[in-house]
Amino acid sequence: MADASNFRASLLEAIPSLRAFAVSLTKNSDRADDLVQETLVKAWDKQSSFQPGTNLRAWLFTILRNEFYSQMRKRGREVQDSDGSITARLSIHPSQDGSLDLDDFRKALELLPEDQREAIVLIGASGFSYEEAAEICGCAVGTIKSRVSRARTRLQEILHISGEGDYGPDGVSAQVTSSNIVA
Repeated sequence: MADASNFRASLLEAIPSLRAFAVSLTKNSDRADDLVQETLVKAWDKQSSFQPGTNLRAWLFTILRNEFYSQMRKRGREVQDSDGSITARLSIHPSQDGSLDLDDFRKALELLPEDQREAIVLIGASGFSYEEAAEICGCAVGTIKSRVSRARTRLQEILHISGEGDYGPDGVSAQVTSSNIVA
């Protein structure tokens, strides 16, 4: 027990130095914080492999450096697609009608006020509960429910939808536009 508390105290002491090193590698304080956090998690998980009496800071810096380079290699294999243009070219919809419906839906979604769009995407597309969405948005659950309701109503008006059979190539789009979803 004393070894674990000493190890913990040593980890806490090393945080400022680890963060400074991480900032020098990443050139970004947010990424540096994530890197330090990942380093501490890995160190805690692998504390049994640390040999007492050796240099803990050097061991932590090695973990941080290795994690940084692992992330860089991973990023090198990933494709940046922030606007979705690459993904749009890769996806194939089952029919032309489904593709056109999806395009119409995207356009309609862009017409919603930002708070309604955010709420409908969190609930309908991302699958968060109302409580989780409220926590993410920093507002009351009732506010999220109201935003989602207004967003669904507005989407139905924009897309001229009178029932579930009027829209959607798949179950997800039907879920987003349906007002029958239970919280």
